[in-house]
Amino acid sequence: MSILVTGVAGFIGFHVTKALIARGEQVIGIDSVNDYYDVRLKQARLDQLKALGGFAFHHLNIADRTGMQDVLAGERGITGVIHLAAQAGVRYSLTNPYAYIESNIMGQVVLLELARNWPDLKHFVYASSSSVYGGNTKLPFSIEDQVDHPVSLYAATKRADELIGHTYSHLYRIPQTGLRFFTVYGPWGRPDMAAFIFTKAIIEGKPIQMFNHGNMRRDFTFVDDIVSGVLATLDHPPHDDGEKAPHKVYNLGNHQSEDLKRFVGILEECVGKKAIIELAPMQQGDVPATYADIGATRRDIGFEPTTPIDVGLPRFVDWYRSFYN
Repeated sequence: MSILVTGVAGFIGFHVTKALIARGEQVIGIDSVNDYYDVRLKQARLDQLKALGGFAFHHLNIADRTGMQDVLAGERGITGVIHLAAQAGVRYSLTNPYAYIESNIMGQVVLLELARNWPDLKHFVYASSSSVYGGNTKLPFSIEDQVDHPVSLYAATKRADELIGHTYSHLYRIPQTGLRFFTVYGPWGRPDMAAFIFTKAIIEGKPIQMFNHGNMRRDFTFVDDIVSGVLATLDHPPHDDGEKAPHKVYNLGNHQSEDLKRFVGILEECVGKKAIIELAPMQQGDVPATYADIGATRRDIGFEPTTPIDVGLPRFVDWYRSFYN
C-alpha cells in the first residue's frame, strides 16, 4: 500500500513526503521538475528524498495522459493521493495563461480519471489556494464565503479544481478534500515567494518592492504547520452517506493576518541589515489582505498552527544562509 504525491519536488510536496516517510508510509512521487523556478533547488529536494527508503520517483508531467496512464494505470495499492502539482503564482498567470490550464485543470482531470479506477483508494487530497477568495473584503476568509469572483487566472483554475473535485466525488464516490493554502513559507521555500525574495534582496543590498504602497496583510503559514494539516486531512476522509458528494474544502492558514511591514522588519532583524524599500502600486491580480478562518479545520481534523512568523522567519533565514552559503 502506498501514497501518491504529485509535485513531490516542490516546496510543500517535499516536506509532506518527508513527513509521510517518517511515519512509515511508502510514497510514489511524481514531478515534471519544470523550470518555473531554479531547477537546482528542486533537484536538491529530490536528492534528499531519494536518499530515504520507501520512495519511488517518476519524472512526469501530470497533464501527460499517455505517460500517466503508462506509469499509474496498473497501480492497485494506492490508498491515498496528495495532489500538489500545479502551475503556481498569481503574477505569472498574466504572462503564461496556457500553463495554468494545462497543469491545474487538465492535470487534475487526468489524475482523477486514473484515481476513479483504483479500488483501494480511500482519500484524494488536493491543493487549492486562498486566492479563490478573490476580491472578498470580509475578513477572515471562511469556507462558507462565496468564491465566484476570482481576480486572477490562477485563482480561477484553483476554484475550477474544487468544482471538478466535487463533480468526481459525486459521480464516482471518490472521497476528496481540497485545501486552501494561505501563503506558505519556510526552509526550502519557493524563490518567487515573499520570504525568499525579501531575504535575498536584503542580504544582497538590493531594493525590494512593497506593493499597494506597503499596505498589505498576509496570513503567513509556516510549512511545518501546513504539513501537519495535510497529513491530518489525509487521515480524515469525508464520510460518504450515499447522498451528498463525499467532498470537503478547508482553509489551512495561521489564523493571523500579518502586516507586510512587520514581516519585513523581522527579516531585517534576522539578516542584521536594513531593507531598501520601494513603494509600488497594487499589482494586477493581487489582493490587499488574506486571513484564514480555520474554525471548520480545527473542528473536523484537529488542525492547530503553532508557528508565528517571529519563530518561522528566523528558521527560513537560517536555511537560506546555509543552502546558499
